[in-house]
Amino acid sequence: MDNRGLSTVVEKLLGLGIVVLYIGLLTTTLYGGVVPEYQSAVGSELGERTLVQSAARVEAAVPPRARTVAASVRVDLPATIDGTAYTIRTDGDSLVLDHPDPSIDGRVQPVLPSRVDSLDGAWESGEQTTVRVAGGRGNVTVTLEGDS
Repeated sequence: MDNRGLSTVVEKLLGLGIVVLYIGLLTTTLYGGVVPEYQSAVGSELGERTLVQSAARVEAAVPPRARTVAASVRVDLPATIDGTAYTIRTDGDSLVLDHPDPSIDGRVQPVLPSRVDSLDGAWESGEQTTVRVAGGRGNVTVTLEGDS
């Protein structure tokens, strides 16, 4: 029997099989471990940065002591974090980021003057968000408001 013509075909099929196996293992490794961990780390970092910048905007919205206070400051937020909508709400004296991924959740307490009596409201991602400050000398209210 003369199988010399068949050996070239077998060699090419084995070479192709090895390449397909290599690509499959590489894809499984990247998408099974490395890429999701990187996306989670980036999402967590973006969530933390968004929360800190929001607290800074809330702090900057409170004007100096005056007889009456009425201020409105627009706050730009990312539409999504890690591809998902989120909420920033108040919890007494803190801003809380609520995200479906618990590793992205966070909390920060803005440094507000003692004349600020209350911090209230919530922002939904994707909305036009503002900080409203109203009141008088000893009674100032800070409210997070969103408009669809």
